Amino acid sequence: MLSAFYGLFIPFLGTTLGSCGVFFQRKNMSESVHLGMQGFAAGVMTAASVWSLLIPALEQSEHLGKWAFIPAASGFWAGILFILLLDRVILYLSRVKWGQIGQKTILPQTAMLVLTVTLHNIPEGIAVGVVYAGLLSGERVITKTAAFALSFGIAIQNIPEGAIISMPLHSEGTGKVKSFFWGMFSGAVEPISALAAIWLGSLAVLALPYFLSFAAGAMIYVVVEELIPEMSRGTEGKVGTLCYVAGFTLMMALDVC
Repeated sequence: MLSAFYGLFIPFLGTTLGSCGVFFQRKNMSESVHLGMQGFAAGVMTAASVWSLLIPALEQSEHLGKWAFIPAASGFWAGILFILLLDRVILYLSRVKWGQIGQKTILPQTAMLVLTVTLHNIPEGIAVGVVYAGLLSGERVITKTAAFALSFGIAIQNIPEGAIISMPLHSEGTGKVKSFFWGMFSGAVEPISALAAIWLGSLAVLALPYFLSFAAGAMIYVVVEELIPEMSRGTEGKVGTLCYVAGFTLMMALDVC
C-alpha cells in the first residue's frame, strides 16, 4: 500500500522538477533533449496503454466470452471522448469575453498554457490511479514494476511541461518563486485524480476493466494528438522517434518482469 502511495506522486515530482528549471536555466531546453524526452514518454505511455491497461481489461472480462472486448472498447472510446470534451472546454475558455461588456478579449497565452496542461494532467492521474487500483485489487493482472514504470514515464513527460509553464511566466515578469509554484500547481491535479480513481476502483471492482480502458483511451489520445506531433517537429525529429522506440521497448520489457 505504501509503495502505491509513492507511485501516485512520482508524476507530480516530474512536474515539480521541471518547474525548478526557472531557478537554474537561463535559456530554453535544447531541441534534441526536448524531442527525446517527448518521444521517450510517448513510447512508455503507448506501451503502458496496451500492456498495463488494455490487456488487463481484456483479461478481466474473459468471463464474457466472445464479448470480452466490449468493456475494453467502450471504456477506450469513453477516454477518447473525455479528452475531446476537455479540448472543447479549453477552446471555449480561450474565446470567452473578459473585462468590460462587449469587449472581446482572449485568455492570456500563459494562463491558457497553465489551464491546458492542468486539465490534460487529469487523465494521466486517472491512468496512474486505475493501474494502482488494479494492483491493489489482488487480481494479479498488473505487476508492481509495470505500475511504477507507468508513473515514471508520465513523470518524464511532465518535466518539460513544468518548465514550459514556469519559465515563460518568469520571462513575462512574474517572480521566480511564483512562476515555480504555478508550474508545480499544474501537476497537483495528478495525485488528486489518481486517488479518486483508486477510491472509485475500490468501490466498483467489477467496473475496473472500464476504468483501465478509459485511462488507455485518454493516454492514447494525448500521445497521438500532442506528443507524437511534438516529438516529430523540426530537423531533429529522428531523435524523438528513436526515443519513442526506446521508451516503448523499455516499458514492454518491464511489464513482463
